[in-house]
Amino acid sequence: MPVRLPEQPRVRTVEGTVQGLRRQGHAVFRGIPYAQPPVGALRFAAPAPPLPWSGTRQATEFGPTVPISLPIDTGPPQGTDWLTLDVGTPDPGAAGLPVLVWLPVGGYVSAASSDPMYDPAALAGAGIVVVTINCRVGAEGFAFLDDAPPNRGFLDQIAALEWVRRNIAAFGGDPDRVTVGGTSAGAGSVAALLTMKRARGMFRRGIAHSVPGLHSTPALAREATATLGDRLGATAATAAAWREIDPWCLAAELTSLNSDIQAHRERWGRLTETGTALCPVVDGEILPETPWPALRGGRAQGTELLVGHTRDEFRFFSVISGRRGTFTERDARAALDLLAPRPHGADRYRAEFPQASPEELVETVYSDALFRMPSQQLAEANAAAGGASYLFELSWAAPVLGGALGACHSLDIPLAFGTLDSPVGRQLIGDEPTPEARALSREFRDTWVRFISTGDAGWPAHRPDRRLTRVLDTEPETLPYPEQASRRIWEGHAPAPFDLS
Repeated sequence: MPVRLPEQPRVRTVEGTVQGLRRQGHAVFRGIPYAQPPVGALRFAAPAPPLPWSGTRQATEFGPTVPISLPIDTGPPQGTDWLTLDVGTPDPGAAGLPVLVWLPVGGYVSAASSDPMYDPAALAGAGIVVVTINCRVGAEGFAFLDDAPPNRGFLDQIAALEWVRRNIAAFGGDPDRVTVGGTSAGAGSVAALLTMKRARGMFRRGIAHSVPGLHSTPALAREATATLGDRLGATAATAAAWREIDPWCLAAELTSLNSDIQAHRERWGRLTETGTALCPVVDGEILPETPWPALRGGRAQGTELLVGHTRDEFRFFSVISGRRGTFTERDARAALDLLAPRPHGADRYRAEFPQASPEELVETVYSDALFRMPSQQLAEANAAAGGASYLFELSWAAPVLGGALGACHSLDIPLAFGTLDSPVGRQLIGDEPTPEARALSREFRDTWVRFISTGDAGWPAHRPDRRLTRVLDTEPETLPYPEQASRRIWEGHAPAPFDLS
């Protein structure tokens, strides 16, 4: 029988008491601060511990998100209490429940725990405590300023994990059974946390969907930050100068710079193909190196890792940009020259895919360089570090637009969360999910619940001798890795930080 919760559940955290809501058989607590608002003197600083409060804090509304740098209308400015998290729990009075901490980061330019795609109802119904966090992204989180800590977005994530360590038992969770997860830049965050000393001991397992190979050298990060500052009249690349810039104006200008990023190709090289001027910086201290060499070299510990990608990662971007069906041989040459591993990657793509059209070559090399190969190589690097890696590929095509989206980037997330009726779910899967979509969603969700609870995804771990992979389609199968041709091209070429050309 489902647990009978009080209509207004209360939990006492280390910082104070919070009162949440009861919905769909579980309890939710929203907008709980895990650090002080990063404004005033704390803007562009490392997160400061949250202040305690007396009485009962209402935790029924989502916290405001940092201004995002995307070309969409996000409505009027919200508040500045950006460092909050939400908890969905089957029962605050329980003990020892497994925990998922989800990092809803996209492109390192957006992070919104309030997105209905991340609704915890289905996972909470399966016995998982779900924590979803807001953190700094864009310029607030990743601008490379002379007198501010770099990678502040990652420091926020660690502060949230520290809050979970202190408080999750009060919500029924087990602080020793924490899985940290994310997709795209959220998966990149998971990969980074694997290598960061400050994050050690904060989580036991990781889920990483569509890991990007997206990092900058300090030289490139400094120039991109200076370019953004110049567009806004900043007198210096310092926190003091940048605090004079309104955060919403700063986010809007970063959106503009990202839209114009191709104009900087001569200097910024491969970074311009990502559409993101600011991203994590391999600074040598907070992020000492990228995850792949750190794991393979024994400088980071392996863990239980569920990692994967979709078959047609780049298709989403080619469709929404209107470029699908327009790529030419010139586009294929440019993509291969810029993104294929050097010195012979372009020739090897031609040899491995001799029948591919220019469009197919563009989509293959972009999918490989941006998501597929970083994901597969993370699985192998984690195994080399002594961890257990479970690899999947989603090959089921989105049914909307006559199948034009294919098995595209982000399709796996509403399936795994069981949020097929969310706006993104409807956009990718349709208003009336097919029986196949619902069955695949159950398969994804059951995999997540099993992995979060036990560390076993349900199929053999991915090892160099067999490279077994769960291929998720109408009839899921466990097969040798399906992208072997691309894997061979990229073998020995882990994603390297973008640098000045």
